[in-house]
Amino acid sequence: MDYLERCYKKDPNMVFRDIEGEMILVPIRRRTADLESIYTLNETGSRIWELIDGQHTLREIRDIIAQEYEVTYEETEADLGEFMAYLEEIEAVEKA
Repeated sequence: MDYLERCYKKDPNMVFRDIEGEMILVPIRRRTADLESIYTLNETGSRIWELIDGQHTLREIRDIIAQEYEVTYEETEADLGEFMAYLEEIEAVEKA
């Protein structure tokens, strides 16, 4: 399967809130170390987070971001790949 055809959904153990335009992610797992971690997403990261719904493929998210921010698909795809790897690393998302 092509990477861009993957769908992701938010991990139910990650609480998120929009605070004055910044998305804050906080894991609610039972391990103590997780409770000390708070992640802040910038505007673009917040928009991607909104689009991660288990329905949109990464290709669709790439296309939306490229159009909204007026950047090339290539730039968007590279940044999206890095961002999704980060979200997987902090266990904020899971494959749908």
